[in-house]
Amino acid sequence: MRSQYKIAVFEGDGIGPEIMRPTVDLLTRLGARGGYSLTFDSLPAGAAHYAETGEALPAASMAAARASDAILLSAMGLPSVRYPDGTEISPQIDLRKALTLFAGVRPVRIFPGQKTPLNLPADREVDFVLIRESTEGLFHTQGCGEVSRDEARETLLITREISEKLFRFAFDLARTRKDSGRGEGRVTCVDKANVFRAFAFFREIFDAEAARNPDLVADHAYVDATALWFVLKPWDFDVLVTENMFGDILSDLGAGLMGGLGVAPSADIGLDHAVFQPCHGSAPDIAGQGIANPLAMILSAAMMLDWLGLRHDAPPLVADGLALRQAVEDVIRAGDVLTGDLGGTATTQQAAEAVVAGLDL
Repeated sequence: MRSQYKIAVFEGDGIGPEIMRPTVDLLTRLGARGGYSLTFDSLPAGAAHYAETGEALPAASMAAARASDAILLSAMGLPSVRYPDGTEISPQIDLRKALTLFAGVRPVRIFPGQKTPLNLPADREVDFVLIRESTEGLFHTQGCGEVSRDEARETLLITREISEKLFRFAFDLARTRKDSGRGEGRVTCVDKANVFRAFAFFREIFDAEAARNPDLVADHAYVDATALWFVLKPWDFDVLVTENMFGDILSDLGAGLMGGLGVAPSADIGLDHAVFQPCHGSAPDIAGQGIANPLAMILSAAMMLDWLGLRHDAPPLVADGLALRQAVEDVIRAGDVLTGDLGGTATTQQAAEAVVAGLDL
């Protein structure tokens, strides 16, 4: 088994460094106990770095990220720091495009004891994964849209090359979930094929991949109906796959079902690279106060361990990823050491220490 892994770390802006520090410390202690080593390389990038240097993502940082085994990224961007065209600084999107991280993985899980705005039946547990294409779609012309005095245009791009990879990833994930007992083996294509030719094209490619996976169930749903069903019957879903902008919106809705962005992890995965980061933003209004919720960052780190372990056939990393997720869920379920966004009074450090205690580190 491989025992050493190099992790590129982007601490980000606002609360980013505050939630990254306990996460890196926790991962270091897990590695020491599990017999593997994670070497963390902190790299400059983000809105604050842009304000100081004029660079949002330096070439050296990109090269180091490309050479790493995985990338751990905290919240990036500041509303007060923008490009000349008025858009926010978003190096995380630049990373997705440069490294072709086409599969944005957004788990949505509501377990017994977790607070949710849903009136969830006692016999229902929500556990599904939304996969958002992360390199094209309506984000294709990000920063390069056409704007005149009287109109503005952005271009939606869907390519066969990326879509085939995306759908292959989705069906593979559904099979893995089914084999592990976490899903029924169903993939839902979320689109708007009744209105847009681009989405009819998207659906056609999906159906071709579905035909290559006859052991799994494939179906379709329009994005507006899917948003409704997220609220009315989220337990019906297993794996959903959709375009970039639709996924951006639905992933935040999924986070809301779980109680907020503070418990929503994510990963952007390609064939050779992967970035793991919380779904929430940099929250500059509470930066420096020590009250930010670190749990989404820690859950993202758990996803990283699982991905590394599966990629390199390293069972200890897979086991630690599962144990880390379980420890976070136990903290949420207990409810006595939660940060303010979840209704508690705990500090960032106290919440992280509760996870450490659950792992008996």
